[in-house]
Amino acid sequence: MEASSPKQISQLLVAWGNGDQGALQELMPLVYRELRRLAHGCLAHERPAHTLQTTALVHEAYLRLVDQQEASWKNRAQFFAVAAQMMGRILVDFAPGHANMANAGAALSTCSWMKPWLCPVAGLRKWLRWMRC
Repeated sequence: MEASSPKQISQLLVAWGNGDQGALQELMPLVYRELRRLAHGCLAHERPAHTLQTTALVHEAYLRLVDQQEASWKNRAQFFAVAAQMMGRILVDFAPGHANMANAGAALSTCSWMKPWLCPVAGLRKWLRWMRC
């Protein structure tokens, strides 16, 4: 697989958001490694016997991402931020007793490294610095 630039990924995301399914096919191999890294980081904060593994979490997030009907992708930073949030939600969905409101507080801190996302502006700035966008 050849190296891809952030600009190339952003262009493919915009094309996909405009309905180009070919862009999606071209995009996924380029972002898969980063999605795996995000999933691995998220799972590192879960209990050891969690039912989801890294690959399953990435695939579940992929299915939910491609199902977005009104996604207006602007750049790779936005895409990865949404993917990270989605992975956190997936882990909550797969957690035992996730429907129980007593778990609501734990649900928000599923991935402790994602806590800045609870404050969208501050979290986005921190994430963009981390991604060096």
